[in-house]
Amino acid sequence: MDGSAMSAAEVSAALLAIEDEVIRDAEAGSRAAADLEQQAMALGDETLVARARLCRANLLLRGGDIAGGAREIYGIHAWAARHGDRLLQARTHLACANLARLSGDEAKSLDHSLSAVELLDETASPYVQIRHQTKLADALARSGAIDAARLRFRQVEVLAGETQQWDRLGIVLNNWAYAEYTAGDFPRAQDVARRLMEHADAHGVELDPTELDTIGSIQIANGEYAQAEQTMQLCIARYEAGFSDDADDMAEFLLTLAGAQRGLGATGRAQASLDASRALCQQRELHQIMVRVHEEQAELHAARGDYAQAFAAQKECFSAQESLRSRQGEAQAQSRYAMFETTEALQEAERFREEARRDPLTGLRNRRYIDENLPSLLVADPAPAVAITDIDHFKRINDELSHDTGDKVLVHVADLLETGLAAVAPQGFVARLGGEEFLLILPATPVALATAKLDGIRQAISEHDWRGLTGGLPLTLSIGVADVNEISPPSLAAVLSAADRNLYAAKREGRNRVVAGTPPEPLVRAYRDRPV
Repeated sequence: MDGSAMSAAEVSAALLAIEDEVIRDAEAGSRAAADLEQQAMALGDETLVARARLCRANLLLRGGDIAGGAREIYGIHAWAARHGDRLLQARTHLACANLARLSGDEAKSLDHSLSAVELLDETASPYVQIRHQTKLADALARSGAIDAARLRFRQVEVLAGETQQWDRLGIVLNNWAYAEYTAGDFPRAQDVARRLMEHADAHGVELDPTELDTIGSIQIANGEYAQAEQTMQLCIARYEAGFSDDADDMAEFLLTLAGAQRGLGATGRAQASLDASRALCQQRELHQIMVRVHEEQAELHAARGDYAQAFAAQKECFSAQESLRSRQGEAQAQSRYAMFETTEALQEAERFREEARRDPLTGLRNRRYIDENLPSLLVADPAPAVAITDIDHFKRINDELSHDTGDKVLVHVADLLETGLAAVAPQGFVARLGGEEFLLILPATPVALATAKLDGIRQAISEHDWRGLTGGLPLTLSIGVADVNEISPPSLAAVLSAADRNLYAAKREGRNRVVAGTPPEPLVRAYRDRPV
């Protein structure tokens, strides 16, 4: 970048070169993404800013800054969701999948990988299609679904060949070979690795260090130790020539080299390679690789016949595994916290909002929900039916049976009310006002029709077999229905007062009935005087 101002189209094209290319030099790529972010900010283009930040965040992960990358990625993910940017959402899901993998949460990684593919459409470039499909295949393999992974790898291999994405084809074959290796199918892994080498020869593509490490690991698994040592020496030479700068690469390569040298019986060379890998793991805090360093050290001691040292190394391995599990748990917790602060914060806030508007005993809507939502419903619906129902003689159930039985009765009545209302007014809902009182809303239902429907619900509840809960005590409801059309203006307080007045009339007339249309009384009656 020369610092001169760029147009939006130029910034977009430059970002595409980072998004849709294999970036060998992560540090240089990060600097370029930061420059493009500044250009996008100067243009005032939020989409370009988000794309540049995602490029930079992905490169932060490659450099080992997981916490910094996570904060950026989750924030961009939330922005893309709010603005309906499907392609950017697909890219952020892929980044989230990588975060979940790094923290050891393979189920979450697979979930994000699936979303990353589902969000793609025909506007996505072949590079993006291939990259996202490959990451999904990787996640399937890590989750143990190797057959599904093979099918996905095969499909994406064909797509890469048809679109002549030769760099991506090499990555597809490398990842497939490594998936077969980790699944323990070494002959199949060797076959895919052979296709990888043939592809490189046919298209003049130089195998990068990561691909050579995969080939070397497979050669070791198949007992080809001399070839594996040569492969890993070439791998390390290319790494040192600048083919890769990922934070954990050299430690990984040295560990594979040590395994090849141990297989050859060259225990001195193997120990030197292993010591170099261990030093890098300690320096860069590469805890996952360190577990395997301890495993290799135990194998190396055993190869020398020093079984006491092998046992001691194995104990170190177990300790390192426990430490790794603890760190992964911490990483998942940090990741969840970062998610809460950004993209998931909206969902969490909505969940808490929903819980605050639900009655904890019955699960029905509560009075807060009614206060917030019924006024707008009264404005939008010209003829809703609003009813209040009360369990007759409920105090006897609490006094003669127990409050625990009373709670069970409330829960069962709530279920019956919801079931009954769903049958006659599917768009309606039931809420618990408090105690044994419930509110029923029947949208667009004239009062005469609502009264008939509610009477059917009342009758069904009175005829329900309550012996298992109340013994010999009967259970009936009284219901008061407000005629909203006769209330002007139909305010929340006025509607509830009308329903409450009719409920009192139902109680006064003998209970177990539905009443609507009683005129207002001249005096306000205290709630405590109401018959129960």
